[in-house]
Amino acid sequence: MVGGEREPIGDKDMKSKMTFAMLVACFALWGLLNNMTDNLVPAFQKIFTMDQGRAGLVQVAFYGAYAVLALFASVLIEEFSYRKGVLVGLGVYIVGALLYIPACATQSFDLYLVAIFVVASGCSLLETSCNPYVLSLGDSLTAVRRLNFAQMFNPMGSILGILLAKDLILANLDPSTAEERAAMSADALAAIVNHELFWVCVPYVGLCGFAVAIWLFFLCGRDIECDAASSAPRPLAPRLRRVAAAAAFALAPLVALHFAFPDMDRVLWVLCGMAGPLASVAAMPQYRNMLGRLLSSPRYCFGVIAQFFYVGVQIAVWTWMNAYCQKEMGVEKHVAANYYLVAIVVFVSFRWFATALMRRFSPGVMMAIFAACAIACCGGVMYLPSCALFSAGGLPFAPNIICLIAISGFMSLMFPTIYGIALEGMDPRAVKLGAAGLIMAILGGAIITPWMAGVIGGRSGVFLSLVPGADRAWDEGLMLSSATLRASFAIPAICFAAILAYSILTCRRK
Repeated sequence: MVGGEREPIGDKDMKSKMTFAMLVACFALWGLLNNMTDNLVPAFQKIFTMDQGRAGLVQVAFYGAYAVLALFASVLIEEFSYRKGVLVGLGVYIVGALLYIPACATQSFDLYLVAIFVVASGCSLLETSCNPYVLSLGDSLTAVRRLNFAQMFNPMGSILGILLAKDLILANLDPSTAEERAAMSADALAAIVNHELFWVCVPYVGLCGFAVAIWLFFLCGRDIECDAASSAPRPLAPRLRRVAAAAAFALAPLVALHFAFPDMDRVLWVLCGMAGPLASVAAMPQYRNMLGRLLSSPRYCFGVIAQFFYVGVQIAVWTWMNAYCQKEMGVEKHVAANYYLVAIVVFVSFRWFATALMRRFSPGVMMAIFAACAIACCGGVMYLPSCALFSAGGLPFAPNIICLIAISGFMSLMFPTIYGIALEGMDPRAVKLGAAGLIMAILGGAIITPWMAGVIGGRSGVFLSLVPGADRAWDEGLMLSSATLRASFAIPAICFAAILAYSILTCRRK
């Protein structure tokens, strides 16, 4: 309604389509950032000459931010609107990307972790806002179809992220080994590190222009009518207080723990920090009631647990794929990134294929079959040989590498399927908070990834007994052995078993 006149239907439809297109761009953006960040683990390991465990803190920072900020995002969009959630998310991302510049100038890994945390905070706000925003645009009968379509652009962004990481970050790493770097003069080493970190910054800072363009579009737009429950006129001051309280509860515990216990394990730091957002929800009566309805649903609660394991296994497998291919196939980092690219293409293809099959088969049954196949592939990664069967595009493919890539295909339907099953039939008032809980489950990436890193970087342990015949010769460059790499894939098998159990339980209940 403008000046007392109703907006023309054609103009309204066009604005909805433009808004949808910009939201699709957001899906691609955070998919790009997620998969580009995966490649920072091998990059930082080489640049700063660190072990797998410390390099894995990249994933703790990234996915820990998802866990901590998701509840704040749900409060923000409930008190204001989806559009404002997108605006804040893009703004936070831009700030985080610009922090890469001082991190590069100071050659500080710790400052990079802060920048990564801020970038991921923006992604958490975007992901919590954009999924329900897409559902709210247009006819409710086609809402799920719109969301599935939008989600298709997330892995497409992932492919672009891999290409950017491969051609800009990994390809510009100096080939010198850790021993050669240790023998260099301070000035020579600083020059190499500065060059490498400059190319780490380029894609993140360059994407700010893309993010600013989307931000300006939403800044000039208006809240949609179907988001009226959040944007209807209400006293502004109480809403601002609730949003400010949610932000303070999310960030203050992390800051306090950082200064009070600077040597605290970072995974434990994130877990303790999550108490703040949960306390903020419990302190506000309307959100406490929503939380009670969510916790009374076993399907939702176990869905959050299943999502935790799914995101954990996805991030862990993709993070350590580069190292696995380097060790087993004897290729360089930037060449190993090509296997990652193939895996993402397989992931996208399987998602399209699985979505088409869902017209005839139950999503829960399909997820159970895919989880069982993924477990079998983990066994192949652990026990099959590395002898090349064929080559394609200059890449040799061995039985264990084929299984490693196939895991990505069988993971493809899991996130949206778990998301849909967990929220199915949920009270609409609790959906935003419920969506935040499922986004918080992305914490799995911050826990499963370092768990695998502990196995990969350990010279002994219970998991090594699972691969008695594997080569235990230690690679000082990669700081791992073939045996530890292969043994670590018992952890993804455990994660897929949890998803299989959730699939079977939900199918039986239906």
